[in-house]
Amino acid sequence: MLVSEMRRIGLLLLAARVFAGDYYVDVERGDDGNAGTSLEAPWRSLDKVNASRYEPGDRILFRAGQAWQGQLAVASSGAEGRPLVIDRYGEGARPRIEAGGIAEDAVRLYNVEWIELRNLELTNTGEGEQPRRGVHVFLDNFGAGRHIVISGLYIHDFNGTNRKKDNGGIIFRTNGNVKPSRFDGLTIERNIVWKVDRSAIAAQSYHWPRTKWFPSLNVVIRDNYVADIGGDGIVPWATDGALIEHNIARDCNRRANTYNAGIWPWSTDNSLFRFNEAAFTRTTMDGQGFDSDYNSRGTVFEYNYSHDNEGGFLLICTPGKRKAEENVGNIGTIARYNISRNDRARIFHVSAAENTLVHDNVVYVGAGLDVQLVLLSDWDGWADGLVFRGNRFYVEGKARYGYEVKREKDGTYEMAAGQGQAKNVTFEGNGFFGRHVDRPEDGSATVSEEVPATAADCNVPEFDPRHPERFDEYLAAHRAWMVRFFEAHFGRLQ
Repeated sequence: MLVSEMRRIGLLLLAARVFAGDYYVDVERGDDGNAGTSLEAPWRSLDKVNASRYEPGDRILFRAGQAWQGQLAVASSGAEGRPLVIDRYGEGARPRIEAGGIAEDAVRLYNVEWIELRNLELTNTGEGEQPRRGVHVFLDNFGAGRHIVISGLYIHDFNGTNRKKDNGGIIFRTNGNVKPSRFDGLTIERNIVWKVDRSAIAAQSYHWPRTKWFPSLNVVIRDNYVADIGGDGIVPWATDGALIEHNIARDCNRRANTYNAGIWPWSTDNSLFRFNEAAFTRTTMDGQGFDSDYNSRGTVFEYNYSHDNEGGFLLICTPGKRKAEENVGNIGTIARYNISRNDRARIFHVSAAENTLVHDNVVYVGAGLDVQLVLLSDWDGWADGLVFRGNRFYVEGKARYGYEVKREKDGTYEMAAGQGQAKNVTFEGNGFFGRHVDRPEDGSATVSEEVPATAADCNVPEFDPRHPERFDEYLAAHRAWMVRFFEAHFGRLQ
């Protein structure tokens, strides 16, 4: 390339950076007739923000401590290295968007990319039962949408419908019935989602069947806190290689009155779930802290903490009867180095999954609890290829092992000893401490009626979502505690 041409390109890039603008929005001092480009002459309304066009590198800044009624819907994209940023300015609480039931979505990002949404507060309470969302990120026959960041939001009080999963806190969706669409670089991090119906952070995709498979890539869901959720906590769909790391999901499945769980994938490949906490998930209609669900391959759960979930720790499932060209089943799930403490109902529930490995996990069953530690059930088929290796089961109450003979309407199971019609189920080198009923054959097991006391600190840090200003401090304390907790059980983390 000629030197003059290189200089010309450099000058163009410099000009693009120089002319990127900041637009200020102030509901008290602003006027939509202003240019909006200075603190002294800000805009006032969401209507002005939504109607304006923006260039790559621009920033839209809402004044802290103020509130706007309606919907924020920006239709411009940034560019590589120059994202369009929506953020706050000034001191005080996060700027608040109050949808108030006027719009389904407090923030709607439709067919945009290279965009960052940061540090806003969102509410959407209205009359009647209908879909209501905090942030709705939607790629509709768009192709690949790159670099979308949803960070630092405080989303609460969304009384949507519990009849549909695709409403709640943060919903990311792809449609590709004409042009295949996916996210390539979607980061959802450091958000608080509290008191929403039905899902906290969840996806929906046209591309979930293998006949239409076009998975989203480079999806990261990290450092989020979700609590008091009508249904599911965190659920990626139609992704390949998603990382779901250090999220806290509490009190999920509170109002849906149907099958939901805390943190789980649906129709994904190569998902990695690590250092997450799931607790106090309600009901026995699923109701587990974690779930590896169907049309998924290569799901890994490691260093997760599950406790006090009414439905148990981990569900691994798929329908055995299926259209093979559409649903590959559940293949190759690995659960390792996880800790379950005082989960109820079922600890490991496996239904029709294939080639599953459960190794080096620790399970505590507290005094007075009577749980199905391993339940094999029939979902139009049974598990085939299931290995439990090197796990430690500490049971102060009672733990049972067996297979389904009857399923009740509330999602609980009557169980009999043995493996039923499940195939190739083996136990190798596990530790059984305390009272175990119908303990499976394990030729290299460690067995003791005594339950050794744990020296680990089980006092997980707590967070009150009424005080979002304390969230950063809480996240740091929680992550540090998680590292100490797991190192006390497994030694230095890998």
